[in-house]
Amino acid sequence: MRTMLNMPFLEGDTILFQGDSVTDCDRDRSDHYSLGSGYPALIAAYLGSHFPHLQLSILNRGVSGDRVYDLASRWETDCLQLRPNWLSILVGINDTWRRFDSGITSPIAEFEATYRRFLDQAAEHTQARLILCEPFVLGFPPDRLNWRVDLNPRIEVVRQLAAEYSALLVPLDGIFAAACTQAEPAFWAADGVHPTLAGHGLIANAWLEAVSRWG
Repeated sequence: MRTMLNMPFLEGDTILFQGDSVTDCDRDRSDHYSLGSGYPALIAAYLGSHFPHLQLSILNRGVSGDRVYDLASRWETDCLQLRPNWLSILVGINDTWRRFDSGITSPIAEFEATYRRFLDQAAEHTQARLILCEPFVLGFPPDRLNWRVDLNPRIEVVRQLAAEYSALLVPLDGIFAAACTQAEPAFWAADGVHPTLAGHGLIANAWLEAVSRWG
């Protein structure tokens, strides 16, 4: 960030990041406050250095390999019991990936119903404001282009849910597509899915800029 952004957080707020390996990013599961080395850590660094007086609590509960079903199965302990004020979710790419590497399907209707169920639970049991991030895939290696038939409907589901639940949408798929006009896809994510440091920086910047426009 070249200039300090205005942020809507209140003193003592808890921000919870949920998702798969893109969010997990090698966090230490034995450390309650470990953020890993990806975009949650970059966001925490920005917020901590610019807003130290807010004493924000930033938590990462991303788990590598998770699909929506996995988030739902651990939602009580890894979300509801943490009582976040802000809940950021990035999930969906593994629901697509497992179809192509293992033949394990995640039907779109089930994907939507499961996602909706844990959003309903968050709304019922917490006061968290919701931040929904689009799952994304880059066009490298070339076989990733075949994933679009499965991933695009999931992106549309996330967009629809963001509108329905008055959540903030971070349009990562489009942001990465635009970034790939400035540098090759592998610069942002070597396998089309897992971001490089530059890719995590892109997510962090997009997230912070989106949240700064809340309300």
